[in-house]
Amino acid sequence: MKAIISAAELTSELAGATPPVLLDVRWQLGGPNLRPEYDKAHIPGAVFVDLDAELAGPAGARGRHPLPDTGAFGAAMRAAGVSADRDVVVYDGGLGWAAARAWWLLRFTGHPSVRVLDGGLEAWDGPLTSEVPAPVQGTFAPAPGALPLLDADGAAALARTGLLLDARAPERYRGDVEPIDPVAGHIPGAVSAPTTENVAESGRFLPTAELADRFRALGASGTSEVGVYCGSGVSGAHEVLALAVAGIPAALYVGSWSEWSQDGNRPVATGPDPQ
Repeated sequence: MKAIISAAELTSELAGATPPVLLDVRWQLGGPNLRPEYDKAHIPGAVFVDLDAELAGPAGARGRHPLPDTGAFGAAMRAAGVSADRDVVVYDGGLGWAAARAWWLLRFTGHPSVRVLDGGLEAWDGPLTSEVPAPVQGTFAPAPGALPLLDADGAAALARTGLLLDARAPERYRGDVEPIDPVAGHIPGAVSAPTTENVAESGRFLPTAELADRFRALGASGTSEVGVYCGSGVSGAHEVLALAVAGIPAALYVGSWSEWSQDGNRPVATGPDPQ
């Protein structure tokens, strides 16, 4: 199953006998909540999912967007109509980060068929509606562990033995600025790989071959393990998605810099180089 779907492909599947469950995950860092935008207009049949409330646990020592409680996440997905035997398509406003977080979390908890609308709502040229659907209760029972996951120690080790990619903006990686978290810099040994460079100006992913070339140039040789982190496990999920499009499996450090930077015992590197 592919990790992404085009607007044209989604149009065709929505008209089929068994259309995918459609989740609208519009979100922006720092708020406000984008439920009002969903209420104004969304793809027909789409159910709104709140990233902060349903795709993450409460902010704290584990980071700004730690893993949600498994039971609460499962209940939210079932209420949205998600079942393991029915395809799911997720989209957001166009950046792709929030949709990728939903994609990763569903895949991590065992859903076999989840795709992200490439380019998000900006790429959609079909009808929109303000009608809020009443989905049939789903049956999805999340079972965490279907995708690789890193904790802080695992991320530190992978930076030494494999390839750990930092998906944040270059200036945050270098430690020039830090607008959100308590300390500026990066995990020692991590390689700067801004997730924004995985997409074209349209917001759609670069062609598969170009993505593969990009990650190969960053050190993804195909023989070593690859991991990703970001600020709080959202844009990093988008990088994991880009790697999946390129055919490269990767682990996500969900706590990311928002967890790492809270621990005064963790080393911090600055500047343009990994070390």
